[in-house]
Amino acid sequence: MHLEFRHLRTIKAIAECGGLARAADRLNITQSALSHQVKNLEGQIGVELFVRRSKPMTLSPAGQRLLRLAEQVLPQIEAVEQDFAGLKSGRTGRLHIAIECHACFEWLFPVLEQFRRAWPEVDVDIRPGLQFQALPALQKEEVDLVVSSDPEALPGVEFAPLFDYEPVFLASAAHPLAAKPFVEAADFAGETLITYPVDRPRLDVFSQLLTPAGVEPAAIRQVELTAVILLLVASNRGVSVLPDWVVREVRYNSDYVTRPLTATGVTRRLFGAVRSDDAAKPYMAHVLRLMRTEPVKLQRMDALT
Repeated sequence: MHLEFRHLRTIKAIAECGGLARAADRLNITQSALSHQVKNLEGQIGVELFVRRSKPMTLSPAGQRLLRLAEQVLPQIEAVEQDFAGLKSGRTGRLHIAIECHACFEWLFPVLEQFRRAWPEVDVDIRPGLQFQALPALQKEEVDLVVSSDPEALPGVEFAPLFDYEPVFLASAAHPLAAKPFVEAADFAGETLITYPVDRPRLDVFSQLLTPAGVEPAAIRQVELTAVILLLVASNRGVSVLPDWVVREVRYNSDYVTRPLTATGVTRRLFGAVRSDDAAKPYMAHVLRLMRTEPVKLQRMDALT
């Protein structure tokens, strides 16, 4: 027996419509073609599927069995067809994000809240890219977007610029370095440096300042949460270097001081790395656009305060 999806749709339509004429209209075929299809299927099975002498037409036991199958299978087929249609139109998809920037959570969550409302059918997930190789995972299609400040020349990967930011020195207002207009690498030599639990090459204070100068802090204390870093700094338990979007909440708090790194300051750029094949997807372009605009909104809020 060669059973096709159209056969299941035929059985279901006749059962629901109670006759060939109305079922043919629903299926958009002629009544003659529908009758021929039923007879052909009955010939393959070797039994009748309908009790034809009844009005409306009723299903035989064999027909009832096929109807139960149709009611199980057809909704699943329709769901898959809708999924494929959504993928083709760009309404659905997957957006699994790896973050190589620990502090990026501070601005990313508002971005994803806006994205969720605009693209409810896209599967969104976040995987911190701190304990695994995020960019190789992107190439292997294990994740779909990597937020990074370290672009690389990788085949099949594009790095879309997001925004520039400034790593800022943060200390207690009672700290001796609070009197300086800016801090330099040598100022960290006697300090406890409070950082996120991230490898040194991925910390701006090391990659942009301390490592090139060959300076080592007196101690390093790693802390997972931004709120705890701020608490420790306010208690004068150490100093820290955080992106400007993180310190905006305490910039005008009398417990803290913020200072640029070096006399001219340090500027860094964040990128969104995506596979080249995904870059043109509508939802991918939208999330990258939101990632560019959210920090700008924060800067405008700072300018108004």
